[in-house]
Formats: sequence, structure tokens, C-alpha cells
Amino acid sequence: MWNKYADLLVNYCLEMKKGDRLAVRSTYLAEPLLQAISEAAYKAGGQVEFIVAFQEKERLFYEFAKEEQFDYFSPFISHALENFDCYLFIQSPFNLVGLQSVDKQKIARYKKAQQKTMSIYAKRTATRELKRSLCVFPCNALAQMAGMTLSNYQQFVFKACKLFENDPIAAWQNVRKEQQIIVDYLNKTEQVKYKNDNGTDISFSTKGRTWINSDGKTNMPSGEVYTSPVENSVNGEVYFNMPSRYMSQEVKDVRLEVKDGEVIRWNAKSGQNVLDEVFLLPGAKVFGEAAIGTNYSIQTPTRNTLFDEKMGGTIHMALGQSYLQAGGKNQSPVHWDLITEMRNGGEIWADDELIYKNGQFLIS
Repeated sequence: MWNKYADLLVNYCLEMKKGDRLAVRSTYLAEPLLQAISEAAYKAGGQVEFIVAFQEKERLFYEFAKEEQFDYFSPFISHALENFDCYLFIQSPFNLVGLQSVDKQKIARYKKAQQKTMSIYAKRTATRELKRSLCVFPCNALAQMAGMTLSNYQQFVFKACKLFENDPIAAWQNVRKEQQIIVDYLNKTEQVKYKNDNGTDISFSTKGRTWINSDGKTNMPSGEVYTSPVENSVNGEVYFNMPSRYMSQEVKDVRLEVKDGEVIRWNAKSGQNVLDEVFLLPGAKVFGEAAIGTNYSIQTPTRNTLFDEKMGGTIHMALGQSYLQAGGKNQSPVHWDLITEMRNGGEIWADDELIYKNGQFLIS
């Protein structure tokens, strides 16, 4: 199965060609997948370099680094993002709560210092000059966060990525075809509204922006359509009922009030301090993304945005960095996706036409 997974990542998601250079970031927990990726990359005629983390690496940095060291950004990462052809980040953490006791201002300062790197990444991935993907290697920390055994979580990941299909690449090509109908429709509209029974009633303009078909080329799993709304056009209230994690802390029941594109009031049932810290960062009060999840193989929240935002029957909006390829203009060291349920009373309107109800599209 690891070879099947690696084949999908290298040959479909990253479209690796002869002579391409691939940078892979992960932890040593992902060794079986890292080995399979090496094999697939070399068979594709490319070169691969690994940046592999060890236990407690981040905690040691935040505990012992001096003030000026939080302004540092890695020349190794910058070089890869500026010069390599492919970039793969494999989530496989040792511990998801290791940074809970860290001063959030230290984390915020470090994230702010990464703005240069994030700008390079955004520009090159917008044109696929840098082909990138994000995925997971099932590990105990992610399984525990999802409330599953490791074996059940592994099966969940494989199913979400369509690895049980005889031909996973063909399965994702079919997703692309089905989602293109939605994208083509939305790209002919200019005004969108999300509504649900939880108190969400928020609208935004997409005039001059592009809806994008997320078909597994940039995330695995995928299954969403997304855009960057016109920055100053977002108005209303939105309630995100699905738990999220940011700065190693869980945030629940986020409610935001937005006026002329900027978040003006915010609260959370838990994690209020995380919201307060995030909104101190440049560009974080502006939405960089609005999206609709379409992967109906994912029906259980796992507290991992990579999966939860793709869940069929949900929408999500991201605070911070816009997508240049969608026409977005907001820049920020933050890109934080927040998700809400649409399967019970949710509606999406486009140019005053009801196009989506109770988690399902009405267009065909």
C-alpha cells in the first residue's frame, strides 16, 4: 500500500518528471512511505532530498532560542522553495500538544518571520512552477486526535485517498471531471452567500476571481472547490462548529462578525486566546479563501484540517493568505481554515440562485 500511495503522490499529485528535484519534509515516523517515495521518484527520473525531523525539535527551539532567533528563517527551506521543482510535506507528528505551554507570542513572532518564505511559496505554487502536495502518514498522534485506533485511522486515510481503488489515479481524474461542472458554473457567477441554521449568513463577491477545482494535485486527499473572495466584499456572520487546531491548541465554536472584508468581532467557546493572538498578525483578519468540501468518503471529523475541510457537506473559509492563482491579493503569515456543517439546513446561493442545500449541490 505504501508503494501505491507513493505512486499516487509522485506521479499524479506532483507530476514528477525526469530531472525534477523533490524536497520532502516529514518525521522519521513516516519511514515506510519515505522509502516508497524514494523508489517512485528515482523511477520517475528525478532527485529527492529529505528534511526529517526528530522528537521534541520544535519544543527545544521555543524553549532555548533567544529573542532574535525567532526572526530566523531557514536558508535550506528557502532554497528548496525557490529552486526545486516539487515539494511534499507529510504530516506524521510525534506529539500534537507539545507546544501547548509555549508562549504564543513566540510562536506568532516566528510565524511572522516566515512571511518571506510563504510569499515565495505562494507565488511559485500559484503557477505550478513549484508542484506541491500535503498528505499524512498515519501515526498514533493523528489517530488519537481523530478518536480512532491506529489501524482504523490507517484504513480511513487509505479510503479518503482512494487507495483501495484498482487505479487511484483514474479515480482522482474522475473527481476532477465531476467537480469541473461545479467550477464552471461558479465561475459564471459574481456573488455568493453561505447560510445555515447555526447562525451563518455571510456573503462575498467573486467578481474577477477564479474558482479552482481541487482534484488531488495539491493535497491528498482532496475534494473541494475553492476561491479567494474579493477582500473587502465579505460581510455578515459565520459560525464554525467543527473543532480546529492552531498553535498546538484546540479551538471550538468560533463565531466571527465581518464588515467590509475585515473581522471586527470574534469569540470561541474554547481557544479564545488563540484567536486573540492570531488576529495580531498582519492580514489575519481578512479571508483568503472560501471553499466547499466535496469528498463524501470523509464523513467523520478528525480535527485535522487536511481531511475535515474536504468533508462532503461542509464549507470552510480561511483567515489570512489568499491564493494568487484564484486572483487573491491578501498576504499574511497565516492561512487558517475554519469549517462548518451544511448537511442540516445549509444553503449556498450564487447570484440569488439556490445552488446547494443540505450538503448537496443542486446543479448538474
